[in-house]
Order: sequence, then structure tokens, then C-alpha cells
Amino acid sequence: MDSLIKKIHQAHQNAPDFPPPKTIQQFFEDLLGLLFPEFSVQNIREEEDVKSTMQTLQAQLAKILSRNPHLHAGDGEEVAQAFFEGLETVFDWINQDVDAMYRGDPAAKSRSEILRSYPGFFAVSAYRIAHLLHELGIALVPRMITEYAHSRTGIDIHPGARIGQYFCIDHGTGVVIGETTVIGDHVKIYQGVTLGALSVDKADADVKRHPTIEDHVVIYSGATILGGKTVIGSHSVIGGNVWLTKSVLPGSKVYYQTQMHHEAGTVTDLYVFKNDLE
Repeated sequence: MDSLIKKIHQAHQNAPDFPPPKTIQQFFEDLLGLLFPEFSVQNIREEEDVKSTMQTLQAQLAKILSRNPHLHAGDGEEVAQAFFEGLETVFDWINQDVDAMYRGDPAAKSRSEILRSYPGFFAVSAYRIAHLLHELGIALVPRMITEYAHSRTGIDIHPGARIGQYFCIDHGTGVVIGETTVIGDHVKIYQGVTLGALSVDKADADVKRHPTIEDHVVIYSGATILGGKTVIGSHSVIGGNVWLTKSVLPGSKVYYQTQMHHEAGTVTDLYVFKNDLE
């Protein structure tokens, strides 16, 4: 027991001075509640109160960054100001995502239903906010935000991924989007989709390891698309349970099919590629 106590004590002495996860989670939830009244405990009635709440949140972020200068290269207050100056674009893009989710899901009865109950909204909102922090050169905090959303929704989006406008995640459980993924506009993905990397050495961590998904692509549940050189061309449809490590042309339809060979009494699994633009 004494040996364990010493080990734990040593771990506490050597622990880096990072912001607690609950502090980051609370900042994110307060910010999301400011942006979307459906997620807020209480609606803000006066415009001046909106301004005051935003100033309070900016001060909180500045405090977090000033206390943890090792997480960024600039001045904490200036970085926090830059984040809030970029927040309008994030707000507009999240609203576009909500529009895409509403149009893309026949079961959705209203935007309010999406804002209040859809895991895709929560995860994509966390990603949009975390991505802005990531683009400002802030370490760890963006990952803490997206991992909080991951724990809440089962949707794992790395803040370094680049995702275009009108992004729709339907259902969402088990979705994984890797760090160097690039996704275009009007893309829709279903549960269990993995946009991942082929096995690479740690030394190659800074190279593009994850796929590129061009505009107007639909990826159905369980599909796995891997590799930094893999490009899914625009207006393609990737069927459920498909495994891809090579690019497909724009307008392609790729799906998994089982064929029964009656004479031999055997079953063959294969992928079928069709291209509407040929």
C-alpha cells in the first residue's frame, strides 16, 4: 500500500497544469446555450443580456487560455477575442447543418426537435466550435470538447477534420471521422461510418491519412473508407458495409452484394461499382 501511495503522489506532482474537463464541458454547454435557446436553461430576453453573456464567456475562455499558456502560442485574451469574432460563421454553419438534418430525415418534425434531441446536432456543433479553436492554434481544449460530445453521442469527430457546409449525420452512433479527413458540402452520413486511416507510423502523423469526401455524397451505415489518398467523387453513393481503400469517380454507386451460385451451392460476396456519369 505504501508503494502505491508513493506512485500516486509522484503522479500528482508530475501532472501537467491543464484545465479540468468539467471546466471545458461547462464552457461548451454555456456557449451552446447562448447560441441556441433550445439548449439553454433560460431564454435571454434582452439584446443587452446577449452581449453581456457573450462577454462573460469570452472572459472565461481568456482566463482558461491565460492560465494555460502552454496550450497556445499567442496572448490568451487576444486568442479568446479572435474566437468570438469567428463565432458568427460557426453559428451560421451550424444552422445550415440543422437545415440539412431536417431536410434529410423524414422523421424530423421540426428544427426544434433536432436541436433538442438529435445526437448529430450536438456532435456537429461541438466539432464546429472545437474546429475554430483548433484553427486558432489551441491545443487539447478542442479535443476535450469533441471527446465530451463523443461520450454523449457515440459520434467521434476529430477537431482537425475539415467539414463543409450543410453536413448531415443521421442517427450517428459509431461514426468516426479522423483528423485529416476532408468533407465537402451537402454530405450525408449514417451510423457506423468510419472515415479513417490505413496503418501508418507515428512519424507520419502530420501527413494526410484520412479520406476526402467530395460534395453531395451519401454514405450509408457501416461503410468504412480509409486512406489519405482515397477520394470519393462528388454525387456518389456508398452503400452499407462497403470497405473502400481506393478512390471512386464522381457519380459512382458502390454497394455490397451477395450472389448465390446455385449449381455449385456457394455464396460469393462482392462489391458492385456503377457510374451514372459514364
